[in-house]
Amino acid sequence: MSVRIDRVILATEMVRREWRYKHLCELSGVSRATMSAITGGKTVAPSTAQSVADALGVPLERLIEAKEA
Repeated sequence: MSVRIDRVILATEMVRREWRYKHLCELSGVSRATMSAITGGKTVAPSTAQSVADALGVPLERLIEAKEA
């Protein structure tokens, strides 16, 4: 199973903290290549999404892109 991080919410949370992707990568332990995939709309493992959410201090559910019906 994989999940897609909502890019708008991710960007909003980063702007709120005045963070760059490099800083988020360092805090989350996610590689720059994976972060590039996330921002490109690719899906990632739930554990990767959780690492990003933990680094941002937000619930995972906030970052996950809603599935369309």
